[in-house]
Amino acid sequence: MSIEIKDVRYMVNDTCLLDKITFDINPGEITTILGPNGAGKSTLIKLISGDMKPSSGEILYDKILLNKLTLENKSHRRSVLSQSQNINFDFTVRDIVEMGWINDFNNNFEKILNEVSKECSIVDIIERKFRYLSGGEQKRVHLARTLLHIKSIENIYENKYILLDEPLANLDIFYEFKLIKIIRKLAKNGLGILMILHDINLAYKFSNKIALMLDGKVKYFGNPEKVINQKNLEKIYGLKMKIFTKPFFIKYY
Repeated sequence: MSIEIKDVRYMVNDTCLLDKITFDINPGEITTILGPNGAGKSTLIKLISGDMKPSSGEILYDKILLNKLTLENKSHRRSVLSQSQNINFDFTVRDIVEMGWINDFNNNFEKILNEVSKECSIVDIIERKFRYLSGGEQKRVHLARTLLHIKSIENIYENKYILLDEPLANLDIFYEFKLIKIIRKLAKNGLGILMILHDINLAYKFSNKIALMLDGKVKYFGNPEKVINQKNLEKIYGLKMKIFTKPFFIKYY
């Protein structure tokens, strides 16, 4: 069982933003999307989450068409961290995180809230006003909300997925590494992870599958060893690159 993206196209007027997108997101795996700005990465996340509808093609969650799922069905199958979330009201951090809880409040709520607050290092800011936080702090709060959502879902459906649009944006090195560890743990526990990154080195090290996107198309898809090579990266990013293997890192010039 998986999320299947089959020949998906997305048009705005006469402009094709995404074309012939086909790949799967499997439980227990981390799939990472890489590519330059404007490649269509965030648009693809919005389609897979069900926030927008494709112009053609199919997206299936465990063999069920996404457009056949109700909003409640979707919320019990996936949790989404968008690239940016505008908060216009004077909410506290606790208020924002609690928005992720989708079941009736029960005895497990405070326990799970404390767990995700510790995981995302927001315990000390839980009562502060969200709009006064730094960009990195706000990102950690939204991550906590996303985790609370997925952990509040009882086993109504067998497979669950987390969709993360640039989860490392605005985070310093310490929190980048901490977040990657959280994501790896979620995958090991059986969740399917799809995320957008800009750090090729991190994507190579921690992903099971990588999709390289350019001009609204997935140009290359597969395991990191297959996809991440000098020829592919130079075509995608338009830069001269050299790949070192022991240890793995990429030099741009």
